[in-house]
Amino acid sequence: MGIISVEQADHLYWLGRYTERVYTTLRVYFQSFDTMIDEKADSYQKFCESVDIPNIYISKEDFLKRYPFDPDNPDSIISNLNRAYDNAVVLRESIGSETLSYIQLAIYDMNKAAISSSPLIELQQLLDHILAFWGIADDSIDSEQVRNIIKAGKRIERVDIYARLGASKGELTREVHRMLPRVIRSGIAYNEAKLKRVKELVESSSLDYYMIVSNVEAII
Repeated sequence: MGIISVEQADHLYWLGRYTERVYTTLRVYFQSFDTMIDEKADSYQKFCESVDIPNIYISKEDFLKRYPFDPDNPDSIISNLNRAYDNAVVLRESIGSETLSYIQLAIYDMNKAAISSSPLIELQQLLDHILAFWGIADDSIDSEQVRNIIKAGKRIERVDIYARLGASKGELTREVHRMLPRVIRSGIAYNEAKLKRVKELVESSSLDYYMIVSNVEAII
């Protein structure tokens, strides 16, 4: 595709971040759904705090409905999916129509889930289409730099969310080691000191999650 403009690189990077944000937060939502249905206490407050979003919900039932499906809530899963789509649309020539189509299918899944009596079925299909998006992007996009920028965004977002959720040292170390080469090979400007610091933080004897998040967010 030739030289990648700063604007294109920004769209690619955020396409990677938003698709990962949808994928990982939806997986966490899956894990929380059954627990919240049966629990007496309302653990959604802790979830909101851990991922650094405002707790605007009045009950666990309100959270379970609005967190995935409320398009007017900027922190909802559907809002992040819409942002992924907005970035993908302007990148049609860079990523190809087939790659874009899997984001469109994910939007369709989300809209079906919002009106379904069994939303987890459609939401599982959404996860499958996000995975298919990553797979077809890796297979069909000719530009290695385009692929690496998307993956750099994806890996940075995963480390960010995992740290916010208090993932284990093993999980974080594995994800940081996956992130490092993607960022380096992406060709976009990054803060080398912050990248190095994240690696040091996850390899230290005790994890400082706040510092990990702060440094991850400052890499790009």
